[in-house]
Amino acid sequence: MPAPTLPASPVAPSAHRRTVRVTVVLLFAAWLVDYADRLVINLVLPSLGAEFDLDRTQQGLVVSAFFLAYALCQIPGGLLADRFGGRRVTLWALLTWSVFTALTGFAWSFAVLLALRFAFGAAEGIFPPAAMKVLVERTRPEERMSANGTVMSSNALAAVITPLTVAPLVAVFGWRSAFWSTAALGILALLAVRLWLPAPLPRTDGAEDAATGAARPALRAILRKGVLWRFALMMFGYNTIVWGLNTWVPSYLGEEHGVSLTSAGALIAVPALGAAIATVLGGRLADRLGGHHRRIIVPGMAVAAVALLLMANAPSVPGFVVFGTVAVFAASLAYMPIFAVPLAGLSPAHVGVGSAVVIFGGQVAGMVAPPVMGALADAFSFQVAFGFLVLGALIAAVMACLTPQDAAAFRAAADEPSASPSPSLSTAKDSA
Repeated sequence: MPAPTLPASPVAPSAHRRTVRVTVVLLFAAWLVDYADRLVINLVLPSLGAEFDLDRTQQGLVVSAFFLAYALCQIPGGLLADRFGGRRVTLWALLTWSVFTALTGFAWSFAVLLALRFAFGAAEGIFPPAAMKVLVERTRPEERMSANGTVMSSNALAAVITPLTVAPLVAVFGWRSAFWSTAALGILALLAVRLWLPAPLPRTDGAEDAATGAARPALRAILRKGVLWRFALMMFGYNTIVWGLNTWVPSYLGEEHGVSLTSAGALIAVPALGAAIATVLGGRLADRLGGHHRRIIVPGMAVAAVALLLMANAPSVPGFVVFGTVAVFAASLAYMPIFAVPLAGLSPAHVGVGSAVVIFGGQVAGMVAPPVMGALADAFSFQVAFGFLVLGALIAAVMACLTPQDAAAFRAAADEPSASPSPSLSTAKDSA
């Protein structure tokens, strides 16, 4: 039986392509700065520990302060995006997080640092659901995962660029200069989005509920959708690996192997480059498979778990980097597939809050993993701390098997109104 086709867009093909292209470029830039701002703290943790006399558990709490606020603001950010529009909330986020990034460079105590990181996390926390809504409004369903995969590869690219640029900057000008520099980049991204973001595309995916005046469900009804929380748990597992490694690898290389911050930055860029490639590849695979995320996530997380154990027990720096690269690549294949089915199944009116629920799970991982690993490193060793990350791979793989595998099954599980299926998802035949 042939897949249903979408209505023809009233937008000329060239104008449509330009809208998608410009949107992807601008969101790529905004996410690049967003992620770089978050990574800076990991590179300067040794300097902060020395200046403020912090043990590893306290250093982990500095990272967690950001993620606590970031997680708490995901759902409010989705509500704001649905209420005021993705573009406006994106601009608010860019402005406020740039201000708090700059202020972090003036921190004079552990308590002040915690407060500023919390405020910075709140400012960044409203950005992901707003950015997701911006993308959904300017792409068609059948191209959404590929476009979002390109956008989100900015995170991995930031993980390549940030250590290569920040480490030498900190070595010459001190840790405070890193925050002032990234704040300036945030202002540039703000101006670019303000000036050049295109208008949304006309609706062609059959989701006419908002346009026809249908009432949006109450927040409580959305949060009661258990299927969304299973996707959030999947994201929790994935981000446990990502933020555990991002937080502690620079400190591990310096403390256990005597690697300088500049050299550590170059070594960290290797697995980050692999993650960038895997993120794009995962988005394309999700589009090609019409969702069916367990086909990607289960084998990917199995490989990641084995590689993490080998990495944790590697006796040399080259072995650590090689196994770490394999683990990060395999785990990063999962990032876009986690979003594929919810974004295809949610109606546009619910994308902001729905995507915020999924993202929330990942940020809880960022809040939990750094201090837990710091405590494990203090009490036992870095090997035990890195071994803890296997739990993240296990959680992600299990949740991949316990969630709907296509948009139709997701809508049935979430009681979402039916919409015309996209070509990339309409041919899916099995579900969890």
